[in-house]
Amino acid sequence: MSPSLAHDIAAPSPWVLRFASLLPPGAEVLDLASGRGRHARYLAAAGCRVVAADRNAEAIASLTGVAGVAGCVLDLESGAPWPWAAGSFDAVVVTNYLHRPAFARLCDLLRPGGVLIYETFMQGNAAFGKPSNPDFLLAPGELLVRTADGFTVIAFEQGEVARPAPAMIQRICARKGETAGRLPEPSA
Repeated sequence: MSPSLAHDIAAPSPWVLRFASLLPPGAEVLDLASGRGRHARYLAAAGCRVVAADRNAEAIASLTGVAGVAGCVLDLESGAPWPWAAGSFDAVVVTNYLHRPAFARLCDLLRPGGVLIYETFMQGNAAFGKPSNPDFLLAPGELLVRTADGFTVIAFEQGEVARPAPAMIQRICARKGETAGRLPEPSA
């Protein structure tokens, strides 16, 4: 990895790190809106097989040669067809991205028992900057509503965070199906 690229890649989200332990080695994971692949790289290093999908072709190209990561240039908002069938993944990871029309289809990509790890901005974030457009901000409790049928919630949080920059966020980890399954181990 070039030194300039290393500076462009942020550390994985603590939320993703917390729940990545639920994924067994070899799990097939979709990192949607992956950018330069901070989560894809981490999950691949942990033994997962990751598809990193983003509309930014340059960002996806930066993942070329990363073991365990396959890149996919995809702009969901353009109406492009999804390249995956229902039940294609053991986990779906999404951070800092919201496209409501695709949410149900995204959930359908999970196999039974699959894990959804989702974290993005919510209403009130305009006080801190962008995004401020309501189309890109979750309503209070929205992730709970969107996963109410067919998922078992492992953890849910919403509110103001201070780092990496002040923001209003909402995040959920949920397992597809009615079985609670294993919880992540507390971090030391």
